[in-house]
Amino acid sequence: MGRAMSPALQAIAHPLREHGPVLLADVNDPHDEVLALVWGPRFDREHAMWLWSRLSRRAPQQAVPVLPALMGAAERFDALDVPAQRRVRRLILRHRALRAAWAV
Repeated sequence: MGRAMSPALQAIAHPLREHGPVLLADVNDPHDEVLALVWGPRFDREHAMWLWSRLSRRAPQQAVPVLPALMGAAERFDALDVPAQRRVRRLILRHRALRAAWAV
């Protein structure tokens, strides 16, 4: 059985689970978009703002709570040490693989 997710990782995952469906509704591969946010040593706020701007044009009322949650996740990701950041990426990749397996 895998390790339990740490509170720091939960604090990053929660906003993505809560707001991800609406934020990523019109993208081809949501996992690619989330990986793009966390691939480097710092959360890619420019990419996050691009995703949010698309949402705000598509669904302005739904976009309102997403931005603060997204920026909070960015701050928490940036505060993680390098091994924890790597773990976030591995969890996203594992989630993608599990989704792909279920789709077959």
